[in-house]
Amino acid sequence: MLPLKEKDKPIIQKLLSAGCCARCVLRFCCVSVQAAYRQPQQETLQKLKAFLTDTENGKCQDSAQPDSTDENNKSHDAAVSETPEDPPSKRAKLDPSAAAAQPEEDAAAVGGLKDDDSHVCVVCLGILQELCGTVQAVKIAEAVKAKSYEFDTLVLSVSLPAQLCVREHSCWLHVKKEVREKGLVLDKDDVIQVKEAFKWIMQGLVAKELGGVAVVTKSAFEVGVEFTHPQTDTDCHFLATTCPDCFKPTKNKQSVFTRMAVVKALEKISDTKFLQHYPCPPAQPSSSCISQDIQCLHVSVFVAGRYNKFCRSLPQTPWVIDGERRMESSVEELIAAPILSAFRADGFNFSSSGREDVDVRTLGNGRPFAMELLNPHRSRLNKVEMKELQETINKSSDKIRVRDLQIVTRDAMSRMKEGEEEKTKSYTALVWTQKPIQTEDIAFIDDIKELTLDQKTPLRVLHRRALAIRQRVIHSMNTRFLDPHHFYLGLKTQAGTYIKEFVHGDFGRTKPNLCQLLKTDTDILELDVEVGEM
Repeated sequence: MLPLKEKDKPIIQKLLSAGCCARCVLRFCCVSVQAAYRQPQQETLQKLKAFLTDTENGKCQDSAQPDSTDENNKSHDAAVSETPEDPPSKRAKLDPSAAAAQPEEDAAAVGGLKDDDSHVCVVCLGILQELCGTVQAVKIAEAVKAKSYEFDTLVLSVSLPAQLCVREHSCWLHVKKEVREKGLVLDKDDVIQVKEAFKWIMQGLVAKELGGVAVVTKSAFEVGVEFTHPQTDTDCHFLATTCPDCFKPTKNKQSVFTRMAVVKALEKISDTKFLQHYPCPPAQPSSSCISQDIQCLHVSVFVAGRYNKFCRSLPQTPWVIDGERRMESSVEELIAAPILSAFRADGFNFSSSGREDVDVRTLGNGRPFAMELLNPHRSRLNKVEMKELQETINKSSDKIRVRDLQIVTRDAMSRMKEGEEEKTKSYTALVWTQKPIQTEDIAFIDDIKELTLDQKTPLRVLHRRALAIRQRVIHSMNTRFLDPHHFYLGLKTQAGTYIKEFVHGDFGRTKPNLCQLLKTDTDILELDVEVGEM
């Protein structure tokens, strides 16, 4: 038995006559029992017809009772009053005059109906008919298996043509007019969505085809089914004229007629204006929707660690100038290649806590980095596998080394970037002086503490950073004499300090600078980042 009530009868008659499929009829009757949608569509149609016929027969039998005397009328009234009715409802029931006219309408409606599979539904365009069953479930399962994802659960998502909203609105107006005449109320928000009905039918079938994998409402792995219907693409076009402010060109959208835009327009347009531009009920389509390729998507996985860079000719990220690559590799690429392979990801986003110049080494504990792996086909590696992956990276090149490689959360990745300017960095620089020096000439530098610099954006980065004066602090320094023109300078500074510019002054753009302190021209020959206190 279908969970239908007497008040649903005029809706069923109207929709079946208009060319709706049996499952769309259930949707407009606000049937929320999932099992009702999982029944074969032809079986559901027969039950709908039987429901109408049984109601008709029942009323015919009632009207055939003798009514020539007051006694008979009273007994007939008593029998009717004892007949079980629906529970009290806020919605109005059919008035007596409307109910009395129903048998003739029932006969006409049931007699004039076609078999369910003899036409394409005017609302769902076939999505809840032949595109919603075992054949489609097999297609989905085969697509998932072919892409070799590792997952425990999945969520099924559905993308529908925007014109379905227009057709549903048209059918709702078609039914709305009828039910008002019968003294009933149909709230559009109570109508079950095509997406929901599709999922109710397909989730169990897909799970079965995938060997019992749970199809749930929330999962890291999403399987997307997309339907299109080119024949009715123009159904939405009249809305652009009646509600032009709802349709504005946006980036990465092939059409302005997005589902959201169409829904917004339908909320604004009056019933009268809609009916002036669009048939009610919708026109009968000659073909069903087309099922596009099944799309699989796994949420990102985040991998973090620390890296050392030992080479003075290796950029952190690919170095491309005017479309031409300048270096054969980068820290990012050396780390990413093995990780991408291990997780079988489609791509990645690389970030780190600060960055070093191409000629600067990163020593000590290493610089923290994190990678977002996009659409990984494998999402979990155990500790042993992560250790092996780390060793694979380290063996692939002597220019870098990775440590503490691990899977982290998105929040951990974002925390790496928090408060970067408050962090402290340590450096060692090899400094050249134009004027010969002795140990005592540089000893005073060791006593300088909390030196505040005003650093105008360096000339070397002015092409990619805004012109500004930034204050940075050198917390402490120490020196080690090498020869009359060279010494090592150790610095502990606020993150973001331009060390090279402090040493050579950048034509006076950094003040104070080492040239001013030593009263001679100085330059930096080598620079190492020793450690970051994160």
